[in-house]
This record gives sequence, structure tokens and C-alpha cells, in this order.
Amino acid sequence: MPPYLRKQAFRYPVYALLSVGVLIIGVLAYYNWIYALLASLFFIAFVFLGLLIVNAVRKETEVYISTLSYRLKRVGEEALLEMPIGILLFNDDFVIEWSNPFMTKCLQEDSLVGKNIEEVAESLLPFLRKQEGEMTLTIHDSKYRVVHKPDERLLYFFDVTEQTEIEKLYEDEQTVIGIIFLDNYDDVTQGMDDQRKSGLNSFVTSLLNNWAKEYGVFLKRISSDRFIAVMNENILTELENTKFSILDDVRETTAKQNVPLTLSIGIGSGVPALPDLGAVAQSSLDLALGRGGDQAAIKLPNGKVKFYGGKTNPMEKRTRVRARVISHALRDLIIDSDKVIIMGHKFPDMDAIGSSLGVLKIAQMNDRDGYIILDRDELDSSVKRLLCEIKQKPELDGMFISPENGVELITEKTLLVVVDTHKPSLVIDDRIISRTEKIVVIDHHRRGEEFIDNSLLVYMEPYASSTAELVTELIEYQPSRVKLDMLESTALLAGIIVDTKYFTFRTGSRTFDAASFLRGHGADTVMVQRLLKENVDSYLQRAKLLSNVYFYCDGVAIANGEISGYADQVMIAQAADTLLSMEGVSAAFVLAKKAENEIGISARSLGEINVQVIMEQLGGGGHLTNAATQLENISMQKAEQMLKKALDEQLEGGTIS
Repeated sequence: MPPYLRKQAFRYPVYALLSVGVLIIGVLAYYNWIYALLASLFFIAFVFLGLLIVNAVRKETEVYISTLSYRLKRVGEEALLEMPIGILLFNDDFVIEWSNPFMTKCLQEDSLVGKNIEEVAESLLPFLRKQEGEMTLTIHDSKYRVVHKPDERLLYFFDVTEQTEIEKLYEDEQTVIGIIFLDNYDDVTQGMDDQRKSGLNSFVTSLLNNWAKEYGVFLKRISSDRFIAVMNENILTELENTKFSILDDVRETTAKQNVPLTLSIGIGSGVPALPDLGAVAQSSLDLALGRGGDQAAIKLPNGKVKFYGGKTNPMEKRTRVRARVISHALRDLIIDSDKVIIMGHKFPDMDAIGSSLGVLKIAQMNDRDGYIILDRDELDSSVKRLLCEIKQKPELDGMFISPENGVELITEKTLLVVVDTHKPSLVIDDRIISRTEKIVVIDHHRRGEEFIDNSLLVYMEPYASSTAELVTELIEYQPSRVKLDMLESTALLAGIIVDTKYFTFRTGSRTFDAASFLRGHGADTVMVQRLLKENVDSYLQRAKLLSNVYFYCDGVAIANGEISGYADQVMIAQAADTLLSMEGVSAAFVLAKKAENEIGISARSLGEINVQVIMEQLGGGGHLTNAATQLENISMQKAEQMLKKALDEQLEGGTIS
């Protein structure tokens, strides 16, 4: 037992014995003074002995405390100087006043006294000024957790290099599942004899197996057009660094054999449970296929999606059978509804208005009232001309209503049909989406990660030229009791013409079939020309938008229209179309102010550069050859820098959406 504890143990028993001794002597003195005298002598001897013992204990305690204080001081000094924790003291000017030896050793310096904190690490000074509690810092390939004590102007440095490496190793070893799909396998092999089909299968399998072996991927073919791939996060990072070059390898090598195959890859990562990982991989594959295939999609835990590839125009794959099935399903939904509300995107173009009129006609063919949501303050000149023609038909003009009136009309049985967009953020009024339980989506854009949830029916065909083309095909399979009139057919044809640039871009055989159907129902091509005409002021403004054009790199032209004042999205798009028609331009980008705090960017290409993924990186979207975006609360110079950065990443092969 330590001396000071022994002292405490002796103190109270001694006091008790003294009290008892005095009491006994008092009692003896009352009865016999001789016995009391003897007892007093004995008691005095006892007290003297007790005092000697207490004094010895006190001296021993003092020596112990003195020794312990010295040891504690020594241990504190050794801990301060020798323990593997860096310590820095600095003054109000962020100049180091003292550091322990471990800190100087970490920084490989003889002395740190007198140096500024910035000389230790540049990122330390902003951290100290914000007076944040902790941060992680890299110094000479080692990582340190830095703890800041503002009141003492003190920094502690804890070496977490090993911990960080273990965490990274853990993350690198996380399981990743990939699903590889041969986009057009059935189309390519249709009509092949068994020998040639077997040769193609062997060739593609060999190509994929060599790729898997090179990167350490487990690959297994599970059907004629589908493979399963198992890897880890480290391997996935290597594949991302190559921008999934297997996409280009398969496309280019099979094209040389006149059997052009493309791949779509869906990757599931960042999820611990294997069933969920497989579901994410399938979801990523669906997203890649919805965007036209020939690309890899990786869903990230934060909800973002990375896209690689997508460098080719999607091949036309939809069939008449699918159009008929969708048409009949839409008819059943309309019949089960009390009314149909049709809504397109903000600032609707001829495709959105034309397809809206087409869906309205489908509702009327099935004896249901239909209403088209329209904000008359957000219209371009061609749509205004069309509405002027529609005003001559009061029964049709009455079907166009404001978003506020549309919200009031919604009931539990109301059907909402969204046309020419699938993103909730782009519709005219998102309140209508949130209040409607039955939703149908008809769109021809490549699918993005933002999508209208809980849709009962989705008809998305990125292979189509326009939504008007899709709606025209749906009309063909509806009851023929009510016919398309001239104005409705003209509006649908105008939508096709606008999106195909007069049958120049994204035009397939089905596009001409739809145009022929509309022409047979009275579509007026002269009226289309009149609707799409532009005035002289628009022409001059477009020329002004292009006055500052320059080539950013080979074939890529950028026009900064800051000096042209404000321009609407249609004007910016027309300027991009004009720029693309110039010699030596394979991709065109036009920037202009749409409002005080809003900048619009329109992008066009001939197919060599995927402008869709470039615009997606800036928050927009579209097609491989036709895309746009809007940026808010930034300067024109900043928007131009962001565009160039996105261009650089795309030209290297990968993008993040």
C-alpha cells in the first residue's frame, strides 16, 4: 500500500484509541488513583509510540510524493517529446513557435521554429482561419489527421497512413457486378446460317474473354446476347481509366467483318448486399439501353451516373408490333380515365405541340375529353403562328388550358400524358405530375437518370426522329371513327420536320412512313413552311450570335453570343444549326444569355462527337447530335470555361451525368 494510503489508514484508529484511553483513565481515577496512574503512564508511552509512527509515515509520504511528482514530470516531458504524435504551437501570425521532435521528423526538417504554417502545408492556413476542428492532410506521402485547438493555437498531427491504406484496400476490394449486353445481336444474326453465327459467337466471346483476362475480370456468358462480369472496385477504376475501350474494340472489329455489333454495359457498385448490387447493375444496363446502347453506365451511391462511350447514332430497332402494343395499352388507359391531360416541356417547340395535338386526337378517338397544358408566355414564333391557326377552330382552341386550370381539373381517374420529355424538372408544371396518379410518358430523347417515377406506361424510343413520329404511329392503330384533320396532321408533320432539320438528321425509314401517313391525311407542306418561317430581325440576331465564332479544336466551333443581348432557346438552337452547316465544322456550340441570370447553350454535331453527354455534364441533355442546357447565376466566361472542360473530358472518352 502507498504511504499516503497507510497514513489515512492509521489516522482514524489512532484518534479512536486516544478517546478510549482518556475515558478509561477517567474511570480508573474515580475508583482507584494508583491504577489510573499506571494506566496514564502506559497511555503516554502508547501515544508517544503512535506519534513516532505517524511522523515516520508522514516523512515516507513526502518522499513518495516528491518522487512521484518527479516521475510524472519526467514522463510528461518524454511523452511530449517522444510519443508518435506531432505537436505544433503557433502565434497569431501563424508563425510556428514550437514543435516536438516527431513533427520535425515527419516534415524532414531540422527545425520548424520561425516558419510560417503555409510552409508546412498550403491547405493548413485556410483550415486554421475557418477554425475547423479536424482535417486530413498529406505530407511527404503520409496522411495525418490534424486536430486544431484554437484557444491554445495548438495543432496535433496523428499519423493515419496505415488506417487510410487499410480503408482504401477495403474499398478497392468491394465487389462490382457488370452485365454486358450485345445490343443488336438478334438483328445481326437474323438470317445467318448456323456456321456463320457460331463463328461470330466464338469471335465475340474470344474478344471479351481476352479483355476480361487482361484486367482480371470473371466473365461468364449466360445467354446468346448477355454476359455477367464480376470484378472489384480497383479493376473498375482501371476500366474507367481506359474509358471502357472494349466498346470501341467490339464495334470496330465486328464492323470490319460486316456484322456491326455494339455492347451495352451496366455496372453495379457501391452497394454491400449482392442482390441489391445485381439490381443496380440491371438498372444501369436499362439506362444505357434507354440512351441508345453502345455505352457503359455506372450508377454511383450518391445518385449520379457515369457514362462512357455512346459515340454512335443508335440504330433503328423498334418494330410495328411494339407500336401496336403501346397503342392498344394507351387506349385501355384512356378508356379507364375520365379525362386526359397532355403536357410537354417548358418553352414547347413544334414537336411538343404537334405530339400533344396527336395525343389529344387519340383521346377523342376513344370518346374522352383531352386538354393540353400550355403557358402562353413561353412560346416561340413558330408555335405562336400555329396557335393563330388553331384560334380559327374554337372547339380545338378551347382544349388549350393554363397550368392552374389543369391542376383544378385533376381527379383520381385523370390520365396525364407527358410528351417530348421524361424529366420532371423540364415539364411545364411539375405540380400536375405530383397530383396525378396515372401517368404515361412518350418521348424520343435518350433516357437520363432523372425520370418521372411511377409511370404506368413508358414509350421511349431514342431511335425515333421525334415524338411526333411516335405519336403518329400510335394514331395508326387507334379506332378510325375520328380522322385527323388538316391542321392536326400539319402540326405533327411540322414537329417531324423541325426535329429532323427537313429530314436531314436522325431520319429512318419509319420517319418517311409517318410523314407519308400525315400527308395522306391532309398535312399541308406549304403551311409547314409558313409556320417555320423566320423574320428578318431573327436572321440578323442569329448572325450576331455567330459573330464571335472560333475553333476550340479541330472541327469544334464555339460561338460566344454575349454581345448579341438576350436570345430565346429557339434562336440559340437555330444559330447552332447554322454554324454546323459551315465548312470544317463537325460540332457546334452556341452560348447566349436567355435572361439576366440565365445562359443557354445549344449543341449540334454530325455524329462524330456526342454532344448529348457534354450537355448532360452541364445539367442538360438531348441526343447524340442535338442537345442543350441552361446555366443559372454564372457569368458567360464561367459558362464558356465549363463547356471547354466538358469538351476536354468528352474528347478523352468519358463523361459524368
